[in-house]
Amino acid sequence: MRHRKSGRHLTRTSAHRTAMRRNLAQSLFQHGEVTTTIPKAKDVRPFVERLITIARDGSLRSRQRVIAMLSDRAMIDGDNQEAYEAMSDATRARVLRARSGRRMRTGEVPASYNKKKVTFVAKSIVHHLFTDVAPRFADRAGGYTRIVRLGKHRIGDNSQLALLQLVGSEEQPAGGLRRATAGRRRKRAETRRAFAEGKEPSRRAKARSTESAAPPAESGEVT
Repeated sequence: MRHRKSGRHLTRTSAHRTAMRRNLAQSLFQHGEVTTTIPKAKDVRPFVERLITIARDGSLRSRQRVIAMLSDRAMIDGDNQEAYEAMSDATRARVLRARSGRRMRTGEVPASYNKKKVTFVAKSIVHHLFTDVAPRFADRAGGYTRIVRLGKHRIGDNSQLALLQLVGSEEQPAGGLRRATAGRRRKRAETRRAFAEGKEPSRRAKARSTESAAPPAESGEVT
């Protein structure tokens, strides 16, 4: 029995739910929108709006509360994402953390760095929340997010998907959205759907056509 146990369990432990809320909230602050299932979007929405309300204060105490609730992580702008993925591990470590070992916070390249080799550094999610996200809602008394139901379902459990986004983020954020890569299951499902609609041949048909188009080997050639 669930006497006086409010909230959604989401078939997860309490630690797993806390980590899930933090990850979704951090991704929402970074990209301006995030695609997830409807129960998860309804669960993380009040958590996100409470964080924005606390961050509107801008004091040191509010920053400490947000760090305790949200934790913190480094974020890379969408314009620099491909350049970051092409870097070596040593250069990535310099982009994420300063020489003292402290995480990069403001996104400004330190004066001790060679700006020809390291043209950008990471930014703290909490710093981004206090400087970029919260000031946008300074004159708004709540209702910072919206849930838009999408007309598609997740592959696997057929859960209905929804778009959780910040109000006013209909346009692309200044940092740019990270290019989403399609998963293996999504690619296979799209290939099967296209084949069923007759738009393209299956992979087996493609392989057979490639083998038939190859020139035959000469009789004197050793294969």
